[in-house]
Order: sequence, then structure tokens, then C-alpha cells
Amino acid sequence: MSAFFLLGALLAVGAVFHILRPLLWAPRRAGLSHDSANLALYREQERELEADLRAGMIATAQYEQARGEIESRLIEDIGEKAPSAAGAPYARSPTAVVALAMAIPLCALGIYLVIGAPQALIAAAVPPAAEGPSSGSPHEVSQEQIGAMVARLAAKLQEHPANPDGWAMLGRSYHMLGRYRDASNAFANATKLVPDDAQLLADYADSLAMAQGRTLKGEPEKLVSRALKADPNNIKALALAGTVAFDRKDYAGATRHWERIVHTVPAQSEAAQSARASIEEARALQEKEPSRSAPVVAQAASGAPRVSGVARIAPELMGKVAPTDTVFIYARAAEGPRMPLAILRKQARELPASFVLDDSMAMSAQMKLSSVPRVVVFARISKTSEATPRSGDLQGQSKVVAVGTEGLEVLINSEVP
Repeated sequence: MSAFFLLGALLAVGAVFHILRPLLWAPRRAGLSHDSANLALYREQERELEADLRAGMIATAQYEQARGEIESRLIEDIGEKAPSAAGAPYARSPTAVVALAMAIPLCALGIYLVIGAPQALIAAAVPPAAEGPSSGSPHEVSQEQIGAMVARLAAKLQEHPANPDGWAMLGRSYHMLGRYRDASNAFANATKLVPDDAQLLADYADSLAMAQGRTLKGEPEKLVSRALKADPNNIKALALAGTVAFDRKDYAGATRHWERIVHTVPAQSEAAQSARASIEEARALQEKEPSRSAPVVAQAASGAPRVSGVARIAPELMGKVAPTDTVFIYARAAEGPRMPLAILRKQARELPASFVLDDSMAMSAQMKLSSVPRVVVFARISKTSEATPRSGDLQGQSKVVAVGTEGLEVLINSEVP
């Protein structure tokens, strides 16, 4: 821990020196005007730029571009007139220098207390034998300090609410403190300002679920769907979506979400390891549950005209699908009218989805599955939930098969132009 504080102190000293250098080494003429002070600062920047050029740290083109930017800022600050000795005197204020020198490390410490891990330092500082109720005062002080920081941030946001980053920081701070209802309220304010930020929506769903008894049912589930629409590869949203499916005993759907995590993050990362463990649990439970294809076998045994199988989506298209998108699975005659003979409706969260198409799903009494010998089975994912194909829908189709075929696989692998 001492090494940590030493490194932090050195970094703070370096930051203070860098920021206060213009004040400490500014020209000492008491009558120097504000414009002249700005000119001196810009000249110092030009000298540093020239030194970098001579040292070979930057190319000539970069030097010219940076120098042009410096000159443009100088013109904006003091105009095209030459600096004059007239005007308000400019002099360094010892009070200002001391105040800045103290404020910079204090602000850095304050930010660390809010978003860092001060508990880790406290734990390292307390000997194991001293841990217990009687030695909890350092921890309590730290918690009080964090609480005070969070309270000040909340007060600032009440005065200036149009700050999504501030609301997000407040929400994460409340969540860390276990104040889940306050956290969800803060995230609600953040998502009003930035409605399509996947990470904010996922954090909001997490806090709201904790606040309502650790369940994602209802509004948290809707927030997860919004997050995945904004970013289909957001890790937290995928993890929560998998949990939603798992809680519904939709183990195939849960596995699909968690597999996407495994394919997105580094193989040895904690997120990948956790996702793989969850996938193994879901698959083990799925094996114990009655197979989704069991109805197919039972119905096929009755001898009624039907076609059964499984509809899947190609892995490369998974990022374009939201769990609530509508999936249409339907059969058309291989030769003849294009009207569907049988149609079934599901949701994308159910993919891969088993299906059985028969005469009970006919759209017309005259056009049934049993009225033709051969069919083609289609599967289409619709963003608009409309039966008519639209540009951007995802689709796939089987080969021509005889009515009565079982175990057919339909792969959704193309996009409607």
C-alpha cells in the first residue's frame, strides 16, 4: 500500500508542477497585461513544439499543423493586435498558486473515493488480527466519506440535471452502496438524456431488478431488450438476457445469449469463464426437461399430414436480431400459388425453434398442407411483425420436401433486400 501512495503522490506532484508551471515561471513585470500573459504562454508552447521537432519526436507536417492551431488560438484569445502594456495588471497570486496546488490532489483523492476501490487499501492497511467489530472505524469513516461525496454529486445534479455522465456516475455509486432504488432513479435520468446507450440501459435494468426483489420480470426485461437493440454485443445486456431466458426455463435461449458472450470476449476472461459455466448448467437442465421436439414425435405418430423440424439462425446474423422480433415459419406449395398453406408465429428468443406445420394452421379452407404433395418451408424474422416481407427482414428456406417430412432444418441465412 505504501508503494501505491508513493506512486500516487509522485503523479500528483507531476500534475501540479505541469499545471502550475505557467504561473510559477510567468513574466514578472507587474504591468504585464492579460493579452501579454497569453502571448507568453503561447510562445512557450511554440518553443516546446520546436524542441519536439528538433528531437525528431514529430514530423514537419505535424509541426506545421500544431503551430497553425496555436496561432489560431492566439488570434481568438487576444485578436490580431500586438500586446500592449496598458490594461489591467497581471501578476501571480501566491494564494491562487497555493490553492491550486492543494486542490488538484484533493480532487483526485475525491474522485478515487467515488469511483475507485478505497476498501481495498483499507483492508490492506489493517492486520488480519485487527479485523472485527472493534477495529471497524477506518472502514466506517471511509464509507462516510464516500457517502458525503455521493451526496455532493447528487446535489450538483439537482442544480444541473442535463448531465448524463453525472447521472451514470451517481447511479453506479448508489449501486455500489447497495442503494438500488436510488441507483435505478439515477439511471432513469441518464437514459432520458441518452436513450440509446446500451450500457446505461443494462445498468438501469440491473439496478431496477435488484430494487424490485432481484427479478428481471417486467420493466427490467424491457430495458434489456432495448439495450440489445442498441448494441447486440453488449456483454452485460447479453448476460441479463440469458438470465431472463433461464428463469423462464428457456435454456436454449439462455445458451444462445451466453454463447454470444463467449464469442465476443477474450477466451480466458472472467466473463467468458462465467458464461461457459452458465451454458453448462443450462444444457444440463435442458437435458432433464422434456424435449421441445417431443410434440413433433407425438403428432407425427398420428399420421396427419404435416411437416416438422427446427428453424435456426446463422451465427453471423445473430447480431441483427432482438429477442422480441417476430419469427414466421410457414410452408408453401412447391408448385402452384404462393399463398402459405400453414403458418406458425414465434419470437426470436425461441430460436432455435422446433415447429410442426399442419392443416390446423391453414389460412384458407381450400389451401391446406394436405392439398399438395410437396412444399418448401420458409422461416423469416420480421422487425415490423408484419406477415408481408419487408426490406431488412432475415429469412431462410428449406429444399423441396414431401408433406410428412420430419426433422427438417431451416437455416435463416440471408437478408431481404
